[in-house]
Amino acid sequence: MTRLEMLLRGLAQREDRVVALQTALTACRALGPDNGGQGEMEKTCFIEACLRACGVSDLVRLDAPDPRVDSGVRPNLIARLSGSNSRTLWLFAHTDVVPPGDINAWSSDPWTVYRTGDVLYGRGVEDNQQAIVSMLLLAEELSASGISPALSLGLVFMADEETGSAYGLRHILAASPAMFHADDYYIVPDGGSPRGDSIELAEKGVLWVKVVVKGAQCHASTPQKGRNAFVAASAMVLACQERLHAVFHARDTLYDPPYSTFVPSKHEANVPNINTVPGEDIFYMDCRLLPQVTVDAVLAELRVVATDIEQQYGMHIETSIVQRQDATSSPRSHPVVMALQAAVAHVYAVEARPIGIGVATVAAFLRERDLPAAVWSCIDNSCHAPNEHASITSTIRDAQVFAHILMQAHD
Repeated sequence: MTRLEMLLRGLAQREDRVVALQTALTACRALGPDNGGQGEMEKTCFIEACLRACGVSDLVRLDAPDPRVDSGVRPNLIARLSGSNSRTLWLFAHTDVVPPGDINAWSSDPWTVYRTGDVLYGRGVEDNQQAIVSMLLLAEELSASGISPALSLGLVFMADEETGSAYGLRHILAASPAMFHADDYYIVPDGGSPRGDSIELAEKGVLWVKVVVKGAQCHASTPQKGRNAFVAASAMVLACQERLHAVFHARDTLYDPPYSTFVPSKHEANVPNINTVPGEDIFYMDCRLLPQVTVDAVLAELRVVATDIEQQYGMHIETSIVQRQDATSSPRSHPVVMALQAAVAHVYAVEARPIGIGVATVAAFLRERDLPAAVWSCIDNSCHAPNEHASITSTIRDAQVFAHILMQAHD
């Protein structure tokens, strides 16, 4: 039996450990302060204790100061296990979760793991505890078996992914940029497909825009005395939809949908009463841009639309950027992609194909630093929903995929 086969067999016998870890992690209500919580300290301390218990001693904390939480910091934990090669396989998981939302929409207590067959239910079990557990299983099995992998293993447990990563991976990269090297492998198991057959290598650019339309308030019985900002804002929404999709019509089948999207989303309350014409109206747009579509080009077209609406309705329109992140991608031929495809084929018996997505992940922060990163896991994509769930089998198999990559040069 090869060392890889021994490692895979050992991981296959850890079903009870998956349940135990998920139960403990879910009980740690790791909500950031923006989501009404005290952060990730309890969960991170539990993870650190698990790693120390299995003999992992190369542990570093890169905590980010945050006076909004009682501990005063948002914890980031980095663990390393040495291999025969200094090249490192880095795995990234975030420790924070989102609130459960409507408790009545859940079939059970979201903070207490509930099991039905192979499936575990609870807030955070998929996003991102499936990855956390797979990473811990791998560390524990390597320690228990005494196997030295071909590659070194780096495990990063990050705070604050759900609300921007300023206290998480962004902080880690700023505090210790020399930790990561260009020839290392980077995998973020925070996205995927139910069959494990998608490797996310590219993300659309993200642009969130705030649009403020200013007219003149008056009594609704005499609308001619004012300028209805709500009407003008509605016209601008429709005009933006028509013009932006017409101008930026490029398609790329790597992505789903295969085109740039321009979605009116949030709308702020204008006036509290029905019989007043609003003099100000505010709405937001969520734009997801193909790599060939620049943020500056979109903003220029928005200005063209705004100018037309201003002239037509006698308004003043202001646009401002709420969030901006340029498109990022990793080469399809990068060794981490080849290694992932081979490992997924071995463990899941499927062919994993490269894809692009419209959602931003922390992989973008790595790619911005010329560190090619792939996003992969085998998940049902139940994150943020009531009755969030994760498969015990997939959690184990994900760990086996990572083990396969670790051992690829060994056997």
